[in-house]
Amino acid sequence: MPRFPLIPTFIVGLAIAVMIALGVWQLAIRLPQKEAQLAQLAANPSLPEIAFPRFPDDSLLFRKAAGFCVQPVSSQLAGAGNAGFRFIVECRTGGLEGPGMLVQLGTTRDPNAKPVWKGGEVHGRISHAPDSRSMLASLFDRTPKRLILIADTPAPGLTPNGTPDISSVPNNHLAYGVQWFLFALVAAVIYVLALVWRERARPPIVTQAPAQGPTPPPAGS
Repeated sequence: MPRFPLIPTFIVGLAIAVMIALGVWQLAIRLPQKEAQLAQLAANPSLPEIAFPRFPDDSLLFRKAAGFCVQPVSSQLAGAGNAGFRFIVECRTGGLEGPGMLVQLGTTRDPNAKPVWKGGEVHGRISHAPDSRSMLASLFDRTPKRLILIADTPAPGLTPNGTPDISSVPNNHLAYGVQWFLFALVAAVIYVLALVWRERARPPIVTQAPAQGPTPPPAGS
């Protein structure tokens, strides 16, 4: 049985406790929250159309919405995987949709395409706008993702947009919880094995027999 040094054992034990707590948090809190959110989002496509929201609100994803583009301010082509490129326009607005609105007007496979669109009323569904933040940066930057209106009718020369789908919303909390428990188990096993290896590598302590004095002469000699 290996001996457990006090300070290293305390540090490793604390780390394992934190990992277990994170696993419980993912499974007991974050997973039910995400499942409730997904249930709400699944019902959104059947709800009545609303004005495109002024501020980011993830609870409105996949809802039917409408907005009026007073004037296109800028446009860009953003990668769309197998669909090629998304044509996205930044609009100046003047209604309930607030001071600005992003609209995705369709897709194209031509990287040099320059569709012409002069604005007007747009109907579509709400989705997340492209986000340039890396996965690591998004862990620390809690700024809400900007919303975009995915137009039902494409601009001239563009292919119609695909309908935003709830399958694009990840639900990884079960996997995250299991991973934290596995990390805790691996940390415990590695620490115990390290202690066993250290005990085996320790040189054995040799005990010497006490020195004996000269043997007394036999009696009567």
